[in-house]
Amino acid sequence: MKYFVLIPDGAADEPQESLGGKSPLEYASLPTLDRLAGQGRVGLTNHVPESCAPGSEVACMSLMGYDPLQYFTGRAPLEAAAKGISLGPDDWAVRCNLVTIKDNGDGPVMVDFTADHITTSESTALLQAAQEGLVKDFPELNSWQFVPGVSYRNLLLFQSEANVACGLGDDLRTTAPHDRVKQYISDAFPRGTGSRFLTEIMGRSESWLKDHPVNQVRKQKGLATATHVWLWGAGQRPAFETFKSLHGVQGTMITAVDLLRGLAKLAGWRCREVEGATGYLDTDYAAKGEAAIEEFSHCDLVCVHVEAPDEAGHEGNALAKVKALEEIDKKIVAPVIDQLEQKAREGEPYRVLVCPDHPTFCSTRMHSRGYVPYIIAGSGVKGTPSSSYDEKAVAVGQTVNQGATLIGTLFENVDI
Repeated sequence: MKYFVLIPDGAADEPQESLGGKSPLEYASLPTLDRLAGQGRVGLTNHVPESCAPGSEVACMSLMGYDPLQYFTGRAPLEAAAKGISLGPDDWAVRCNLVTIKDNGDGPVMVDFTADHITTSESTALLQAAQEGLVKDFPELNSWQFVPGVSYRNLLLFQSEANVACGLGDDLRTTAPHDRVKQYISDAFPRGTGSRFLTEIMGRSESWLKDHPVNQVRKQKGLATATHVWLWGAGQRPAFETFKSLHGVQGTMITAVDLLRGLAKLAGWRCREVEGATGYLDTDYAAKGEAAIEEFSHCDLVCVHVEAPDEAGHEGNALAKVKALEEIDKKIVAPVIDQLEQKAREGEPYRVLVCPDHPTFCSTRMHSRGYVPYIIAGSGVKGTPSSSYDEKAVAVGQTVNQGATLIGTLFENVDI
């Protein structure tokens, strides 16, 4: 049995006036997804427990079958795992965005949580300057280090030494910058144990970055500059059981996002890198589809995560979300399903799970908790089908309130 899991990040939404009162999933032309919905089992599920903030770190963990209430310790430790960073029992990881903040006279506003999708090389250079500033301005924090990632997505790490305390506590609460786009941020700074020095680093970072050559060049090109580092998603290392020990299946993750790479590595999955996968609207959808097909020769389960619908939601661009969904259907889902159906005719059964992690509403540009539409289809799957794949159509099916249990149903009664 082969298993294909698709995570169209943030795809679920609400009716849009610009789309004639339809959601992006309703408006988009999705022939292959609609066909799967008509052949399989559909419904709604929720991946964000009420006590958790609605982020991909929680929702994707749930979608992969790990209950966030048991396994979640913070977003940054997951991204550290993606980089092969081993956190000790007293170590902490903090997510670090390079962002654009401007004061409009009434207070600071989060203009862009990506610093205009700053490049990785630019980000690396700016973080080197931030590290130099950190050492100079906060010599007592010499156990802290900025670690470059991809584009605006980076880390700040504390790796403990003898007799050196971190200063962060379990009551620390932070705000994701993508949840404050075009909004005032005066009430969005860290709070709880350790919040004071995180806030001081964020404020001081303006002086570290302001006159950096990278920002000077970006300004000359008319691009937004990286004005600050924004610290959030702090946590310590989680303890995962491997996916294979839970379900007897070995998986591969295809994604451009460190968060998903980290989840995959903690679950014991292989990570497949794809040239042209950007984690944005310009990602190479076809390359992801081709990589998925290739990976089935190495393992039994392939998961493809696509960030593009979520990015469109954060930009408030419903038509861009529609375009991303149509590209996913045409260039990922269609060729993968064609290949799986061909193999099924040759005697190798397959199953498919399609499910977003959470809604990202174009109207608010924010993640939200709430129910998202799923499809489980393929060999031996029985249940309630629907006429199309969207939030309204799949409501005829079963509602799964605990999203972490959904992926387990993919493996039920596999001896067919």
